[in-house]
Amino acid sequence: MVAQAPARQTPAHRRIARVLAALAVLAASILSVAQARPAAAATNQFKGVNWADTRDNYNSGWVIPDGLAASDSYSQVYSVADTYIKAFQSNLGANTVRLPINPPSVSQSWWGAYKGAIDAALADGMKVDIACWTESSSVGTITNMSAWQSMWSTVVSAYGGNSNVYFEPLNEPYGYSSSQWISIASSWLSEFSSVPRSRVIIAGTGYDDHVTAEGASSALNGTLLSLHYYGTWASYTTESAWQSDLNSRIGGYTGRTVITEFGGPMTTGINYLTNHSNGQYQSFLAAVTDTARSDSFGTVYWAGLKTGDNYSMEKHNGSGLSNNNASGVTQVRWGWGY
Repeated sequence: MVAQAPARQTPAHRRIARVLAALAVLAASILSVAQARPAAAATNQFKGVNWADTRDNYNSGWVIPDGLAASDSYSQVYSVADTYIKAFQSNLGANTVRLPINPPSVSQSWWGAYKGAIDAALADGMKVDIACWTESSSVGTITNMSAWQSMWSTVVSAYGGNSNVYFEPLNEPYGYSSSQWISIASSWLSEFSSVPRSRVIIAGTGYDDHVTAEGASSALNGTLLSLHYYGTWASYTTESAWQSDLNSRIGGYTGRTVITEFGGPMTTGINYLTNHSNGQYQSFLAAVTDTARSDSFGTVYWAGLKTGDNYSMEKHNGSGLSNNNASGVTQVRWGWGY
């Protein structure tokens, strides 16, 4: 065979080759950056309510959610919880329930019965956020570290393997500085390293009122962040003002943030579908729900059920539950993407 001479490259061919080579380098660079910085996942899979103790979840004894009694057996707790969880689902469209614990509730006999609430919620297909409260609203620190760690050992042993259970090491750690709280939270993560960080919800600084310090901490990478937000924390009357304030509390951590408490009066007749530009609570609830919907983060309403609290979304109706405020339900559901 006669060898053929290689094709002669023209200047145009060489320019095209250089462009293609540059594009290949650019594509490789973009791929490398994408791999190094995984996209933040949305948290809008959480469409939840708090099921709270009527005395409040700050308690030196057992925390007992509304409708349950200290004398209840496991089967009795399970039956009541099953009824209420199904009501949260059908009345509100909720798929998450946030349940309180504290050391006495887990270390003493109540735990054997109280697990019925968690088990019923899981059997009904709910996500369960198990959150620890301190003994009173005037104590923003862990008063007995050994008891706290023992409590979490028991809870994680029981539910650490269930992908629908999430763990909040401490609610509203306002007695600690940001650095102190981050140190305690990171120690929790080390102690319970078998729990995927994506199922741990770390409280924001203070009353869970800012998550920027926790979000910026490399020690807490991979965890979710808990933010609380209430319409009594300012006196804005426009949705835009509330949104600006809310965004400053979240910073650049929308993809990790879950608002685990927010709410407004539901028993006073407020129409939450109006006055978004001239009403304090209407504009507040609109700001939270509109922002949650547009930015794809999850919310857990306070409270789904808490008799005596005018923020309660639900009320007792025979053996079941019914809504206190249809407009409030509509606005919260809007934030959940309905």
